[in-house]
Amino acid sequence: MQRREFLRGTAAITAGAMTAPKFAHGAGSSVAENRSATFLVAHGAWSAGWAWKKMHPLMNATGHRLITPTYTGLGEREHLASVSNDLETHILDILGVIKYEDLRDIVLIGHSYGGMVATGVVDRAADRISKVIYLDAFVPQNGQSQADLIPDGHKVMEARAKAGDGWRVPPNPPPPDTSATDVQWIASRRLPQSLKCFVTPITIRNGDTKLPRTYIYCKRIPPGDPFRQFADRAKAEQWGYHELDASHSPQITAPETLAAMLHSVVA
Repeated sequence: MQRREFLRGTAAITAGAMTAPKFAHGAGSSVAENRSATFLVAHGAWSAGWAWKKMHPLMNATGHRLITPTYTGLGEREHLASVSNDLETHILDILGVIKYEDLRDIVLIGHSYGGMVATGVVDRAADRISKVIYLDAFVPQNGQSQADLIPDGHKVMEARAKAGDGWRVPPNPPPPDTSATDVQWIASRRLPQSLKCFVTPITIRNGDTKLPRTYIYCKRIPPGDPFRQFADRAKAEQWGYHELDASHSPQITAPETLAAMLHSVVA
């Protein structure tokens, strides 16, 4: 009896994972009728490619390719953690994926801290990118670090690192609407990240990009609403702009909703 129940449960999970999201535009249409895109993710702080696990079957089911590399020193690359790892290290990580995977016409997603990384990547590889999507992300100007973009950022980050091992900043807590199962899943995988990643200023060599940009603002805001300033900038500069009824990590808490929105942005 227990074995039959286990097999039924396994089948249900597998079927659920492979169910395509219901899209507001073109629902029921075949993959061939939609524009397939290659999405490359610059993930958030303390995270890694694993955090986008729920998104792969959803994006694949609609004909899109989703690539989710991991930064140096995090996830399966934690053995490369070093006090010298900084924002530039992570920009080079993503540039390396573009170069050696020979990626072209990509849609680059920067999530949270990944907006810092994506901005640096766009500055150096604009010819390989068709569109940039900032997902509840930091969008720096030349010479700014992430710590510059939050109140007392340098003081806060340095204090958090000092309270730990002295050179890494421990992860923020997950959003309050994260399920207990997901909290357990991510708690064992998120890792402290080098302080230098947050305090290194970005160097933008080629001015403000002319590539199409879209900002997705998650409406279930964290304390202080640090991403509202970038949502306002996106609207003022007439980027594509969307709001998502989700908390800060929708790839974990609202994957189907996020998949539908990403699809609509490139449709």
